[in-house]
Amino acid sequence: MPLKTIHLHHGDLPAGLDFGASVAIDTETLGLNPLRDKLCLVQLSAGDGLCHMVKFDIQKPYNAPHLQKLLSNPKVTKIFHFARFDVATLYHHLGVMPSPIYCTKIASKIARTFVPRHSLKDLCHSLLNISLDKGQQASDWGSPTLSEEQLAYAASDVLYLHKLKDALDTLLMRSDRIALAQGCFDFLPTCAKLDLQGFEAGELFAHH
Repeated sequence: MPLKTIHLHHGDLPAGLDFGASVAIDTETLGLNPLRDKLCLVQLSAGDGLCHMVKFDIQKPYNAPHLQKLLSNPKVTKIFHFARFDVATLYHHLGVMPSPIYCTKIASKIARTFVPRHSLKDLCHSLLNISLDKGQQASDWGSPTLSEEQLAYAASDVLYLHKLKDALDTLLMRSDRIALAQGCFDFLPTCAKLDLQGFEAGELFAHH
């Protein structure tokens, strides 16, 4: 779904905002360490071309009750790409573990074993014939004012996740791997907690 409108909110979502049965979510931070690096922006979309963004003042404590309520709502599926990082970040900074979870990166790795790359850009190109511009990926998300280019980039990270989920679900069903993928999704909250406590999930299951 092409971008229609970006709604930028400061500190929290407005009350009463309804994303339906599933919401695509992404985060922008000051780095790749959830314990060290501040959460700057949360992007959300119902897959309808509208993107809601919550911009945080990183000098202030996090307090976003409407966003926190959505993240913990068991009736709303949260769709991420590389959920492991976003879930750990949201849990650490907002104190809420998102659930239930769907991760397009994990789904792709399980359903598309015939390809070597599973980035969001690769998935959009391969499955939706959409090219994403990742030029703003390393920009300063902690800036008090975000540029139009930053906002457009951030929106693109959630606009297509619903369509990707539909395409990946078809591939998972074709290969009879839906249950396997769901087991991985269900493990993600535990995986995020392991990451935050300094454990490497893969090492826990290793032979040595």
